[in-house]
Amino acid sequence: MSNTFPRAHRPRLGYRVEQVEDFLLRARAAYDSQPAGDGGLTADAIRHTAFSMQKGGYSTQHVDAAMERLEDAFAARERELAYQTVGNQAWFQEARSTAQVILNRLSRPNGHRFDRTNVLTVGYSTVDVDGFAAKLSKYFQDSLPLTVDDVRTTVFRPQRGGYREAQVDLVLDSVVDVMLAVR
Repeated sequence: MSNTFPRAHRPRLGYRVEQVEDFLLRARAAYDSQPAGDGGLTADAIRHTAFSMQKGGYSTQHVDAAMERLEDAFAARERELAYQTVGNQAWFQEARSTAQVILNRLSRPNGHRFDRTNVLTVGYSTVDVDGFAAKLSKYFQDSLPLTVDDVRTTVFRPQRGGYREAQVDLVLDSVVDVMLAVR
């Protein structure tokens, strides 16, 4: 019986143990043997990894924290490889360019930053997203203290006719990429 992480107490759901263990083995092998950027596992791929749920599976809180640390480690390795291949100047220019695209999106008026779902479909609360967008704008423009975890763990209430979740999530992923790039 594997015990890499604490288990969720029954009847609570946790991540499927076999999937988590298999992913960790592949991640360890990828980190040990492959240089970043060669088509192997990337920080972005780690961020988008999902596991099935099972009763008594691994604690989601503990696995999520480990996945965030793993993403950070892969991002640092990718950053170092980029420094070696394109240099610091080009790497930071790319991060600045991405940050400007994000800031342009966030500068749109409240209620118009993202496409909206129709009134019969649930999206993210426009008030919640616009409020967090203001924090992100201050982070990029005024160096407001904000951490990668603040972005990763932000939660928006559901709203009929709200912002399209996929668009908001894509921007948040880009923010994380920029934050990891300039650490």
